[in-house]
Order: sequence, then C-alpha cells, then structure tokens
Amino acid sequence: MNTVYMVGAGPGDPELITVKGQRIVNEADIIIYAGSLVNKAIIAGHKPDAEIFNSASMTLDDVIAVIKRGTEEGKKIARVHTGDPSIYGAIREQMDRLDELGIPFDVIPGVSSFVASAAALKKEFTLPDVSQTVILTRLEGRTPVPEKEKLEDLASHQASMCIFLSVQMIDDVVARLMKHYAPTTPIAIIQRATWEDQKIVMGTLETIAQKVKDENITKTAQILVGDFLGDQYSLSKLYDPSFTHEYRQGVE
Repeated sequence: MNTVYMVGAGPGDPELITVKGQRIVNEADIIIYAGSLVNKAIIAGHKPDAEIFNSASMTLDDVIAVIKRGTEEGKKIARVHTGDPSIYGAIREQMDRLDELGIPFDVIPGVSSFVASAAALKKEFTLPDVSQTVILTRLEGRTPVPEKEKLEDLASHQASMCIFLSVQMIDDVVARLMKHYAPTTPIAIIQRATWEDQKIVMGTLETIAQKVKDENITKTAQILVGDFLGDQYSLSKLYDPSFTHEYRQGVE
C-alpha cells in the first residue's frame, strides 16, 4: 500500500515549499489541497493525469473517502496543507482516521506563516536580553481556546508572540495584550506573507487597530507583537571574540 503524504506547502511563495514536498506533489496521482490558502502554483507541476481535489469544499469524510479509494487503487497521494501542517492544520483528525483504516502516512513539514512573517520584517524572535521565548496562539472564535491559554494570560510573559487567525478581532486582541504589554509595544500585521500582494502594517498597541481598519485587513494575516520588533538588544555570545566554545578559543 502506498504512503499518503501530508505536505506543508509553505506560506504562499511557491519557492518556499520544501524540495521533498514539491517532489511528492509533482509525483502524486491524487492531490488534495487547501484551495483557499495554498498557492495554485504549488500544484502546477502535477502529472497530466493526476486527480486534483480542492478540500475547501470537502468534509473530513470526503477527504478520507478519496484517500481510501486512492490507496486501494495503489495510487500516490499528496494531502497539501498551507504553511506547516502541524500548526492549525487540522491534520490529527485525518491521521487518526488513516490509522484506523491501516493506511500508512508521512508528514512533510513546511514553512509556517509566523517565520515567513518574521523574514518579511527582517526581524529575529529571540534577541538576547529581550526575549528567548516565542508564543504561538490565537484568539478564541468558533474554535475555543483552553481557559489557561487565554491571550491576556499568555501576554503576562511579555515574550515574542505570534497570533494566528485573529486579525478580524484586532480591537479585542489589543485590549487583551495591553493588560500586560505597554501601550508603546511594537506590533506588526503581515497579510498574505510572501505572496505577491503581501501587505505589512507596523504600529504600536495604541495605534495598530485603526491602521488595520484603514488598510481593510480582515483575514489571512499574522499578528506579531513584542519588543523583538524594536532595536534594543544585546549582542550574541556566539560571535563574541572573547567567548570560548567547542570550535573557537576566545581572546581575552
């Protein structure tokens, strides 16, 4: 029985899918991709006779049915997700169903929108004496968030924070963040990171909500917040000439 591949397509730029992920997509007999989010250029190199399914209009049962039929026919299947499939990819429920059916699968990681957004801003999440922790989270919507993971509680750490799937609730996001972050804390909104129509809006917690509304950003945007977006930090020990490590003797 052929292996099913859960492929992370990356954030949008078709060159940001992994080499392995692109190879699997190009070799697949059946491709099921998240058509509302995955750049169609990612699947443009598919085999001429490949079957293509857009999962935007499918249920979990529909997806599993296509995979089951395909594996029974001995076909190679690529299930293509946006970004990295392990982050808000809803792949666990698919993998559990495949386990129940005895269908083997592998997961191919991808570039998530949060790291693509940092790259677009040319920023580093983990700056010495600023932050050594990155928090990935979201505001509750139709999908609830556990009580202990409320945004205002996570904000108490004042770490570098990446907020998914929440820009449409920017006023609520800001209100919760400001319970612990200073009003002058820098914040960035990156819509459709790495796509040709990528849009970046920078501000502070006290200014960003209006800027987002002025730019009419209501979806497919990453929210990054924290002092890592500023310019004050300490230099790394790694490249300090006085720092000794396994590969270099420091100079006093």
